[in-house]
Amino acid sequence: MTQAPSPPARPYRVLVVAEAANPEWVSVPLVGWSMARALAEVADVHIVTQIRNRDAFLRAGLVEGQDFTAIDSEALARPLWKLGEKLSGGAGRGWTIQQAINTISYPFFEHLVWRQFGPRIAAGAFDIVHRITPLSPVQQSPIAAKCRRAGVPFVLGLINGGVPWPKGFEAEMAKENEWLSKLRGLYRALPGRQGTLRADAILAGSRQTLRDIPPKHHGRCIYLPENAIDPARFWRRADHAATLAGGPLRACFIGRLVPLKGVDMLLSAAAPLLASGRMTLDIIGDGPMAGPLQSQAAELGEAVRFHGWKKHEQVQDIASSCTVLTFPSIREFGGGVVLEAMALGLCPVVIDYAGPAELVTETTGFKVPIGPRDAVIAGLAAQLIHLADHPAEVAQKAEAARARVEGFFTWQRKAEQVVGVYDWVTHRAASKPDFFGIS
Repeated sequence: MTQAPSPPARPYRVLVVAEAANPEWVSVPLVGWSMARALAEVADVHIVTQIRNRDAFLRAGLVEGQDFTAIDSEALARPLWKLGEKLSGGAGRGWTIQQAINTISYPFFEHLVWRQFGPRIAAGAFDIVHRITPLSPVQQSPIAAKCRRAGVPFVLGLINGGVPWPKGFEAEMAKENEWLSKLRGLYRALPGRQGTLRADAILAGSRQTLRDIPPKHHGRCIYLPENAIDPARFWRRADHAATLAGGPLRACFIGRLVPLKGVDMLLSAAAPLLASGRMTLDIIGDGPMAGPLQSQAAELGEAVRFHGWKKHEQVQDIASSCTVLTFPSIREFGGGVVLEAMALGLCPVVIDYAGPAELVTETTGFKVPIGPRDAVIAGLAAQLIHLADHPAEVAQKAEAARARVEGFFTWQRKAEQVVGVYDWVTHRAASKPDFFGIS
């Protein structure tokens, strides 16, 4: 007698904690939103976010109370945010200072989350509690220990951060007001750290983050880069035909115009190619260095175009007219813009340090060795000349880069990977998943 097939397992009921999640912003809030919405396609998800994101959630069509809950922690969050802005100097500076301030305000947010959802968690209303944001590993999670006592698996991450400033860039560190990063290791002494690290699974978004986690917890760590792309946002394709036919190397930079992004080094390295007409450079983004960079590029004429800040759809319009992404950031945790450019069919050129270097392989792009400032400029210059001389290699690597993104780095794919983690922590699967061979 043929045995009837087993009924399919029901979708996981997941309480997603994403304090920072917003479809209308960039960086961490966009990661939080994208991951949460991707998970909602493969699981029964309820998102808990901070009140500042409520209106954006509603504009995106989500139903309050059904799809999400907005927690009002502004009584502490807003004054501390203002304090952090003042201490960091504003304009996107002092990231480490902001994270230090958040170590005070964020636990209050989770306190309010537990006060509202704790009884339901303890009663078994959720199969899993998954904290997606904050991404910073500095931020402790008081809910982790409470979930453990309630017998509900707690998943932490994606977490990413802790990249040391490279030697030789002390001036850039000072301009970014990152003096506190020298004391960052003190977060290991925070009282909630050990309870947080006893999460059932920790999704480490970089090798640096993985190294910072004590070895005794590595059995519950899974390496999973934080960023991914939405194909609906980045659907255009770069056309390499003109460059292959002998046209100039068409490069772009996308990002904030701040010291750590290295755009001044890029202009210095590319100057001979730009002046000779063998290269063009589109700079997409804005920031406090916009004026000095425009002055630096003035003598290069129309070979360098500054576009300012653009919306996502406008970014891909400009970027897809290029063939290469030049991204010389010296301290990047994730590097989402690298994946976005790869998805468009651009060949990435990155510094061989931290996040972007983990996304780009030998077959999908080029890496310039990290070193003192002069060495980085020389390495960039040599690499750009190589690209200008070998357009067929650029096109080949660009195609491989696009395929890599489609295979590993869409939000849909990442949600599927996370469900594999859920299977492990709930014992539907016996083995811990290992997506990139290093967990």
